[in-house]
Amino acid sequence: MPAGPRILVSACLLGQPVRYDGSAKTLPHPLLQHWQHNGWVVSLCPEKAGGMPTPRPAAEIATGFSGGDVVAGYAQVHDTSGADVTTAFLDGAQAALALAQQEGCTFALLIDGSPSCGSLMIYDGSFSGHKQAGEGVTAALLRQNGITVFAPADIEKLAASLPSY
Repeated sequence: MPAGPRILVSACLLGQPVRYDGSAKTLPHPLLQHWQHNGWVVSLCPEKAGGMPTPRPAAEIATGFSGGDVVAGYAQVHDTSGADVTTAFLDGAQAALALAQQEGCTFALLIDGSPSCGSLMIYDGSFSGHKQAGEGVTAALLRQNGITVFAPADIEKLAASLPSY
């Protein structure tokens, strides 16, 4: 493993076309590029790791709930067809946690808004495009296991949290 911190990063932020609609959400930030160059970045899409195809129907956590509720078994994740995709989201979150622990990641930079990766905001479960404060399933599980999760809007805060190397 390279010397330096290890950061789990949503694959879509690194330009990989893994989002539900087959697109990426590339974050062309100099800090992220620096971390990649130094070998500090560990990439994963939890939804892909949970067995979901690309593209796939959009999914949202049930109205009024958040990722921690899904992890605790109190809420489900459904896609636009009404299918319960909770198991795939939980499997993806477990895969992300296992990879983060295996790679020594103590930080994560995850795309916001996602029912997996959202760390500040998620869609409200109505499939109407409205967001609410909350976290996705993967963000919740990582946090419950001591991994500090940041959204792209907080990349500077993540940088300030990293030990000096």
